[in-house]
Amino acid sequence: MPPTVNPLLVEFRHLSFGYGERAVLDDVSLHFPRGKVTALIGPMGGGKTTTLRLMGGQSHAWSGQMLFDGQDLGPMDQAQLYAVRRRMGMLFQYGALFADMSVFENVAFPLREHTDLPESLIRDIVLMKLNAVGLRNARHLMPSEVSGGMAKRIGIARAIALDPELVMYDEPFSGLDPISLRVAARLIRELNDAMGLTSIFVSHELTQTLEIADHVVILDQGKVAFQGTVPEVRASTDPLVFQYVNERPDGPVRFHYPAVTLEADFGLAGPTQSAPS
Repeated sequence: MPPTVNPLLVEFRHLSFGYGERAVLDDVSLHFPRGKVTALIGPMGGGKTTTLRLMGGQSHAWSGQMLFDGQDLGPMDQAQLYAVRRRMGMLFQYGALFADMSVFENVAFPLREHTDLPESLIRDIVLMKLNAVGLRNARHLMPSEVSGGMAKRIGIARAIALDPELVMYDEPFSGLDPISLRVAARLIRELNDAMGLTSIFVSHELTQTLEIADHVVILDQGKVAFQGTVPEVRASTDPLVFQYVNERPDGPVRFHYPAVTLEADFGLAGPTQSAPS
């Protein structure tokens, strides 16, 4: 890699953000290395999807910085932000295809929105992207005619239509059967390497996630609980990281909602105390 290229494509510096008065991310500093596949994981409500929204400029930090290739998205005007977004692709949950457009038209949409390419070239690009996800011959189908796994792959083809530098995937494995899930995971890994992408994906499916990821970030309650390599996360002795990676039902994330003791609840003799939160 040339020394002039920033090794960190995306970086959060002491970033805080929330909705209304509720903070979702609290003084978060994390990084996403260029050219790598990063898994963004952690318990529900930790701020994972919000992190993707901040990367894409859909939301703006309360404080701190969200840097893309060294540029802070916060002060950018609409034109500058629009230009940065052209360097990004996004796979939304469940594919989020336009229901009234064919598979071909869905993949062609970003090309028509962001470029002045002739239709003949758009056709060739769309077919190449669909071929990359194994669905070139599905181009005439409508979204209602494809399976959930196919919809995810069509969404991936649309996300890479503009040859972005960064591709973000929000729950790419949700709702998929084991075969489709493995296909989607393999596509994320292979497309990242073949196209020289930087890929960031949110997932709760740990087996495939840890098989394809280079870098792992675990968010919990608006804080960074862990960031590092897959071997490092597997070897971590941090109680939360250990519980999450090993899929234990109890630990820092408790099975029982905080409550008084069973004896107190049922009127039995014995001391009353609150369970630890």
